[in-house]
Amino acid sequence: MEYGGPDGEIGASLRYLSQRYTMPIPELKATLTDIGTEELGHLEMVGTIVYQLTKNLTPKQIQEAGLDAYFVDHTGGIYPAAASGFPFNAASLAVKGDPITDLHESMAAEQKARTTYDNILRFCDDPDVIDPIRFLRAREVVHYQRFGENLRLLTDKLDSKNFYAFNPAFDKKCFQKTKN
Repeated sequence: MEYGGPDGEIGASLRYLSQRYTMPIPELKATLTDIGTEELGHLEMVGTIVYQLTKNLTPKQIQEAGLDAYFVDHTGGIYPAAASGFPFNAASLAVKGDPITDLHESMAAEQKARTTYDNILRFCDDPDVIDPIRFLRAREVVHYQRFGENLRLLTDKLDSKNFYAFNPAFDKKCFQKTKN
């Protein structure tokens, strides 16, 4: 589920709000702050959808849906876990402290979330679920685009003195053995 799985909204929010600290350009920090905050709103939307879909289930319906083990642990509570039942943990957050690495991770995270929403839409026939999921999916695409723009902004500000993509010697210099 997109609430607390490895590609879920809680992980996205924590990832971006943590990555912003090492972004060297104020515009990049602002994007991560804005999107990280928006992801908290997405978390609330997904939690609301799950709650509305499960709040009136009978014990028989819970069992038929394969939710009996979940119910035993959490009753009707909305617990951050993947659709497979694996609970959320911070191990799925990717915060490296390198702006280029972190922006690529953020872009990949948005694509993984989009794919998960695509998969939800393949199984869903409830218009009250489809519409907000389509909205969330569209926001993942926008976030991916914003992170791509930020990556271009970052790399445009770097030059051959501090970015290996423009200077193969820079990369070699990092791995040379120092002589005593």
